[in-house]
Amino acid sequence: MDDEQQGSSGRGRVLSIDALRGFDMFWIIGGGTLFQGLVKVWPHPVTETIHQQLEHVVWEGFRFEDLIFPLFIFLMGAVMPFSLSRRMERGQSSLVLHLHVVKRAVVLILLGMILNGLLQFNWSTMRWPGVLQRIGLCYFFAALIVMHTRWRAQAIVVAVVLLAYWAVTMLVAAPGYSAGDLTMQGCLSSYIDQRLIPGELYYGYGDNEGILSTFPAICTALLGALAGQWLRSDRSGSRKAAGLVLAGVVSLAVGYLWGFVFPIIKILWTSSYVLFAAGWSLLLLALFYWVIDVVGLKRWAFFFVVIGMNPITIYFLDGIIDFAGIAEAFLGGVAAHAGVYAALILPFGALMIRWLLLWFLYRHKIFFKV
Repeated sequence: MDDEQQGSSGRGRVLSIDALRGFDMFWIIGGGTLFQGLVKVWPHPVTETIHQQLEHVVWEGFRFEDLIFPLFIFLMGAVMPFSLSRRMERGQSSLVLHLHVVKRAVVLILLGMILNGLLQFNWSTMRWPGVLQRIGLCYFFAALIVMHTRWRAQAIVVAVVLLAYWAVTMLVAAPGYSAGDLTMQGCLSSYIDQRLIPGELYYGYGDNEGILSTFPAICTALLGALAGQWLRSDRSGSRKAAGLVLAGVVSLAVGYLWGFVFPIIKILWTSSYVLFAAGWSLLLLALFYWVIDVVGLKRWAFFFVVIGMNPITIYFLDGIIDFAGIAEAFLGGVAAHAGVYAALILPFGALMIRWLLLWFLYRHKIFFKV
């Protein structure tokens, strides 16, 4: 297993990070589709709310679906203090450690570009940015910062970058638009993406993983790294969980209030969005950490741990394997006679096929390194 996909303290493994990562990936690999199907089986305000929360906001605002990506980047940052320190404790030289960071970032970016059609050679029309590309870039820059600075400097970097991003976005006008224009057409981020990114853009005017928004996204990873350093400390488990809760509440409050002057917009990865998403990430980490690593209730998390041990693997395979088609082959007949429950049967089947594949890898200790 890749070191960056696990976390351990001086006294044992932080299993909650694996479980929370698996919980996060669960919604990506079919959990979201499954739960959205509930509204077809049981039309009710509760299921309608669940369905809505599992869809991205078009532009401004925040739903559960808008937490999934930053939570993954946050957790990637959370394991950095563990994995990088462990490598240094094993005696790896600075050169070897830096080469590892470069290699991992390059492989992630390359895999993302392959998913976007790099090997189809239609480079002028393909979308160059993407999820794995952003993960690779955030990992690269955050890892370098974590290796060369202490936690106070990392916190200062986060504050400076978020404030600078706010200032640049609100004070520098895109040609033809006024300063502080945060529409899809008129924001500075869209203008920069149009000028510098070739091929197709995610929302036409700009890209969801565009150039300018990469800087605050790196801050998401650094906030995760700060949480990881807190977990790696010698404090008691209960105190660590309480600290995460306090940090989460403060981050939520600051992000929410900042949103009144710098709206929460995922596509632009605004500074308020960074803090608001980090607040929820911290609270979820606190909950998982307290239940799993402090109280010791671990068995329930096995389902998520299996997913969380090979997250990049299943994300990449999901882009090239038709799991829905496989589920149709095995359960299509059942679904055809299940009436409204067909909305649950096929998504459940596709999800379980993915999980069984991951379980097979887990059982045989096959963890693909990046």
